[in-house]
Amino acid sequence: MAISTTVARAPYAADPAASRGRRHAEPASPSRNDFRRDCDRVIHSAAFRRLAHKTQVFVYHEGDHYRTRLTHTLEVVQIARSLARALGLDEDLAECLALAHDLGHSPFGHAGERALDTCLVGLGGFDHNAQALRIVTDLERRYAAFDGLNLTWETLEGLVKHNGPLMTRDGAPTPRYVARGVPAPILAYTKLQDLELWSFASAEAQVAAIADDIAYDAHDVDDGLRANLFTLDDLVAVPLVAGIVAGIDARHSGLESSRRTHEVVRRIITCMIEDVTAESRRRLVALAPRSAADVRNADRAMIAFSPEMVETDKAIKGFLYPRMYRHDWVMRVMGDAERVVRDLFAHYIMVPGDLPNEWADGIDALSEAARARRVGDYIAGMTDRYALIEHANYFKLTPDLH
Repeated sequence: MAISTTVARAPYAADPAASRGRRHAEPASPSRNDFRRDCDRVIHSAAFRRLAHKTQVFVYHEGDHYRTRLTHTLEVVQIARSLARALGLDEDLAECLALAHDLGHSPFGHAGERALDTCLVGLGGFDHNAQALRIVTDLERRYAAFDGLNLTWETLEGLVKHNGPLMTRDGAPTPRYVARGVPAPILAYTKLQDLELWSFASAEAQVAAIADDIAYDAHDVDDGLRANLFTLDDLVAVPLVAGIVAGIDARHSGLESSRRTHEVVRRIITCMIEDVTAESRRRLVALAPRSAADVRNADRAMIAFSPEMVETDKAIKGFLYPRMYRHDWVMRVMGDAERVVRDLFAHYIMVPGDLPNEWADGIDALSEAARARRVGDYIAGMTDRYALIEHANYFKLTPDLH
């Protein structure tokens, strides 16, 4: 199915000219709309640059061909823009949310996040989405007039709600947050600028979220194959992949392994994009939204996989989970990475003077929770490489993460 590249702007697309604005008022730019300015601010942020040396699955020095958070982010941007263009949405807002979606990740991927969450248990925990919000509203210090990046309301709500509502209209947490509650930094910020946690985010934010899912599936397959954690013969257990491999082999018999792998990954992405485009159009036709607010107020996401692709997505993740994410080698490396983060946290809590001056300044006067949060913020901003260097400065044995 061919996807048109000339879809007219949809009435339910987010409109930068009708943005709800920024928390701190600023003069308009003569050359860029508000969503384009948000993209540029994210790209020029320190947090974005650090993604180049933060883990996706494999640690930074495992090989130049494996994904980092930055390369993953750029792949999500490409998919998000493709979907936004096909659906008549605002490409700049979709791009911005794709660019920003991983800003809050700590070093060593989910292993680092688990370790920081353990370190901050009882003190608010650690959640990468909440951390991303804190980065763009507070921790980035680049502008004379305000802390953070002063992004538009639409970008902030998309950053927080791209996976769906966090609360019901009566203030109860949605199922995802029932056990632990909505992260405190998100609740605190919404008292300053209401992000309407009970509603869905814009269609552009939903596009960024599903683009992340597509990129994860396809590119973790690619990285797993490169790392020899499984083979294409193993992967044909997934029905979609089996059909793709059969089609490639029928048309290109004897294709070399690397080209065969690339063709599989490319076609997985194409199939998923086409599926999302078709399913989203069906949902949007049924709802007939006349504004971005209608999308937010819908009773389900408008950007989604078809039921058949939902099952395929589950099958791919089910295949990858034991063979990649829980592989003995990956688990050992990630276990060592968690120890690095826990060691660093304990050290800085005990010896806050070892923090850089701007982080150590005034820390002794803070409450226990605020002190721990500052240390957590500092560690969360580290790259994999810097965390290992810092660990070696304070501990005799630093694990070799490969």
